[in-house]
Amino acid sequence: MTANTFIEEAKSEGIVRYVVGAVIAKEGTVLLLRRKMDDFMGGIYELPSGQVANGESLESALSREVLEETGLKIVEVCRHLSNFDYESKSGTRTRQFNFEVSVCLVSAVQLTEHDAHAWVGMRDIGHYEVTPSVRKVLDAFWNESGI
Repeated sequence: MTANTFIEEAKSEGIVRYVVGAVIAKEGTVLLLRRKMDDFMGGIYELPSGQVANGESLESALSREVLEETGLKIVEVCRHLSNFDYESKSGTRTRQFNFEVSVCLVSAVQLTEHDAHAWVGMRDIGHYEVTPSVRKVLDAFWNESGI
């Protein structure tokens, strides 16, 4: 399935807002970012993610958002993992398209929109507050990766 197909399918289902999420893995762990306490859903750990701008491709949005939120540069979009739908803060039906990506880890994670980050392994995920949707993405990722 191509990125355009993902968007067309979402549109046909009445979804009007699109977000991309990145699963960044390192040595059996994945990068999670904690939302600032005074933000919508404050304190929740999430994938590096963000809104797709009008006319922007999913891959471009993914690269832009990961760089903006973490300072890390994507070198490859490895595969599409899954999607999930939710209602945004403004009440808009939103679909998040989640991808496994590899990044160039030449520097430490540099946060701009979050107040903390963690590299979390499958055995430790229960210690982090994540949404059921993100948990499902991560469980599937770890199961498919054989980690």
